[in-house]
Amino acid sequence: MSVRFWDPDGTTYGIPTYPWRLAPDGLATRRQLRARGLSPGRQGIAAQTLRPRRRREPLTAYLYRVDLARPVRPMTPGMWRAHAAMMRARRRCPECGQDAGYVIPTSLGTCVTCAYPEEQRAA
Repeated sequence: MSVRFWDPDGTTYGIPTYPWRLAPDGLATRRQLRARGLSPGRQGIAAQTLRPRRRREPLTAYLYRVDLARPVRPMTPGMWRAHAAMMRARRRCPECGQDAGYVIPTSLGTCVTCAYPEEQRAA
């Protein structure tokens, strides 16, 4: 156990802090809440958990109270349509206008065929 991150009163870090994987019951991260079908709602951060790293600052995961969490709102048909339109736009190449069949990499900005046309001719 890393005693360095044990601060349940919040005197050192400003909010209650626990070592990685040693948070008390009743607190959960956003992902843990989502796995239970919950979201933090409008509650603030209740605590944090820190994981040490060798050469950089520690990894931080914010914790929320499970008893104050709210159920996740279900997707409406309009939200599903908007999501589908957003995903279609991410697959469309801005240069050739074709549906690439995959999400266009932001590092290229275009589909692979348009980004590397000379390699496509050689193949």
